[in-house]
Amino acid sequence: MSSNLILFNKPFRVLSQFSAEGDKSTLAAYIEAPDFYPAGRLDFDSEGLLLLTDRGALQHVIASPDFKLPKTYWAQVEGEISDSALAQLKQGVELKDGLTKPAQAERMTAPDIWNRIPAVRHRENIPTSWVSLEIREGKNRQVRRMTAAVGFPTLRLIRYAIGPYTLENTPVGQWNYIEPTETLLKEVTQFEEQRKRKISSPNRRSVSEKRPTVPHDKGMARRPTRPKSTSRTHRK
Repeated sequence: MSSNLILFNKPFRVLSQFSAEGDKSTLAAYIEAPDFYPAGRLDFDSEGLLLLTDRGALQHVIASPDFKLPKTYWAQVEGEISDSALAQLKQGVELKDGLTKPAQAERMTAPDIWNRIPAVRHRENIPTSWVSLEIREGKNRQVRRMTAAVGFPTLRLIRYAIGPYTLENTPVGQWNYIEPTETLLKEVTQFEEQRKRKISSPNRRSVSEKRPTVPHDKGMARRPTRPKSTSRTHRK
């Protein structure tokens, strides 16, 4: 039975949209679900978890940083990541658009996952390592910029989780309907109620508060009438 939420494991080099853009692969090649759209984005060159919904309020709650759903990424980086680099990621990294919020960062063993096509280029003299990063904000290409800023460029990036949802048991390129959690539904209900209150609240003063109408002959100077000319030349 369908629901308002879809979980998709996005492959490498697939756009997070249904509309065509040049010769790039899009969601249309994988998902047939009318009126469903991504709740947030995942970069063309990143892989992993993407949530889609046909409910506007649900899309807003998932995608907006205001609701602070944590997002967990697995990053394969160039070099053996150091303790000092992990400490910087945990404290916050200074990027061109500001300081990132503290993240949860830790080393991890190479995950047992699908092979990327094309594969990450292997260099004999340069090792790689994996780090798990949990962030609660959404700066553009944030994880890649964070790891590069601490000296360990990202070679492969996989989003493993958004809030309580993970890639567990969802092969790459596959999708399925999932049920929103009670917590998520509660946030959606609260958001919808707040939006209704804003719409119903008057933007103008009520009729009783409006300025009373004053007759032209009391308290207001009447505009003097201009005498009509007896003749007027008309242009042709």
